[in-house]
Amino acid sequence: MSREKILVLDFGSQYAHLIAKRFRMLGYYSEIALPSADISVFENAKGIVFSGGPSSVYDEKVPEFNSKILELDIPILGLCYGHYIVQLGYGGKVKKADVGEFGFATLELNENVKCPLFDGIEKEQQVWMSHQDAVYECGEGFEIVGSTKDCKFAAMQNLSKKRFSLQFHCEVKDTPCGNKLFENFALFCKMEKNWDQDTVLEIILDNIKKDAKDKNVLLFLSGGVDSTVAFALLNKALGQERVLGLHIDNGFMRKNESQNVADLYHKFGFTNFIVEDASESFLNAVKGLTDPQKKRMAVGENFISVRNEVVAKQHLDEDKWLLAQGTLYPDIIESGGTKNSNTIKTHHNRVDGIQKLLEKGLVIEPIKELYKDEVRSIGKKIGLNDELVMRHPFPGPGLSINVLCSDGVLSDGDKAELNNAQKELEKIELTQFCEKCTAKMTRSVLPVKSVGVQGDFRTYRFPAVLTFAEEENGFYHIPHKWEKIESASSTITNSSSLINRTILRLWKRPGLSDGDFKLLEGYCDKKRLDQLREVDNIVLTELHKSNWYNRIFQHLTIDIPYASKADHACFVLRPVVSEDVMTARFAHLDLELLKVIIEKISKLDFVDALYYDVTNKPPATFGWE
Repeated sequence: MSREKILVLDFGSQYAHLIAKRFRMLGYYSEIALPSADISVFENAKGIVFSGGPSSVYDEKVPEFNSKILELDIPILGLCYGHYIVQLGYGGKVKKADVGEFGFATLELNENVKCPLFDGIEKEQQVWMSHQDAVYECGEGFEIVGSTKDCKFAAMQNLSKKRFSLQFHCEVKDTPCGNKLFENFALFCKMEKNWDQDTVLEIILDNIKKDAKDKNVLLFLSGGVDSTVAFALLNKALGQERVLGLHIDNGFMRKNESQNVADLYHKFGFTNFIVEDASESFLNAVKGLTDPQKKRMAVGENFISVRNEVVAKQHLDEDKWLLAQGTLYPDIIESGGTKNSNTIKTHHNRVDGIQKLLEKGLVIEPIKELYKDEVRSIGKKIGLNDELVMRHPFPGPGLSINVLCSDGVLSDGDKAELNNAQKELEKIELTQFCEKCTAKMTRSVLPVKSVGVQGDFRTYRFPAVLTFAEEENGFYHIPHKWEKIESASSTITNSSSLINRTILRLWKRPGLSDGDFKLLEGYCDKKRLDQLREVDNIVLTELHKSNWYNRIFQHLTIDIPYASKADHACFVLRPVVSEDVMTARFAHLDLELLKVIIEKISKLDFVDALYYDVTNKPPATFGWE
């Protein structure tokens, strides 16, 4: 494309594509390229952005970078890893930070330095950090524009070279001034607005027609927002007679989910879909598995097997049908789907079986370049109602990834890590709470690991547990200001190398002591799934009744095999607020609502304890697997 553009160089960041999206939403055409790209790629580039990435600049294997890019007379903005590349390119120095920063930080601008990036932006700003390295000596000709408490060189500029570099991620919504920073950068680049988002729909529909050619399309239809919008787009582009939606009840659905999905589709006028009950097949696929990645892969591969069975049963001619998926860009990037990215977790739509079909050109993914908020906008644009597009996300693997599995035995290595994590936790100074709260607060580490994302790479670590004073009937005190809990959570994960989540204990069954709890042998079977469905349904019902359902992005209920005896479990509540899945804050639910939820769950005889995940993303992912 010959139009002027902002070019984003992808060093493997979870957020690289999000940078390009932000510029396009602001009206500036943007493309992504590799940092090793030839100089010819920069024709018509008015500005260049270096993304973050999972590597450390001093790693043996780092993304290949064409250093001649720094010689171009084009403005450059480096973010996180890109910040280091810019500074190193002009003689600066980088090392492991004394204190890593994950989540919120406060940027203080230098009043003595005027920076065009921060034109019209207040002196003190909330910014979003995700880094373990830091600049400790700036490049030649650079001056400090802004700093945080733990990062002196948080914002830098060299106006004579047209170079800027920021330690924080201004592409995420959790840096509120991010769009203004990008707008200012585009203005500094003398870039004119040349991108109308209304053309996105037209491009998607044209691509569907081009990719499908004369073939029909079979779509995996989970009932979630993404597959529903993909289904509607395929119908609009090709007509219902050429599209068949396949909703597979994999046994991992929420309570009554498959029936509710079918009813919604019929209500909206979709008639070209079928429902296949394959729950037994999927339960067998994950039987006995404990490793989260293996579970995800088993689920993803089984979707292909069931699809093949349905194709045979429906007598569909393989030569005349393509497969379609509602894949989003975050699925691809978290699955390690770009050259320099790190695998956070393998999504079911990126397992080997799907990859082989993709390589053969047998899969259509009409919304793979988009994020959740964009998908919802597109859905509304083509006439879908809120019942369909505002539902909480529900990925293909469903509740299977919310049932944590264990053989009941910690390895010697995990025991040592758990012990060290506890020692680390006890040394962390938490000053957020009043003396009365702190005096009765205890800290522990749960012996169940979960997935996190820190500095653009995957972590698999234990969560910290904060327990305040016990009140009556097993209820625990909850500090009234969520902001203080959020600050304590960030302090813990920023200060620890072995902890990537913080959870709050809400309730424990009266009569049980901490010594009664132990890691249990537990797998993803129907009994545990049914228990999870009951707990999850209580939360979702109360969220709907209180009008909180539409105020949060998603709620997950996590079943952990940690309890007093077999067939019992503890559960973690995980409501989150997000725009695009790439970052999130835990939801600050109304405490009265939370007490109602706890009360109702406590009446279930298989529940031994209840927790609340108070970790943002990063350092934690939404789910635990």
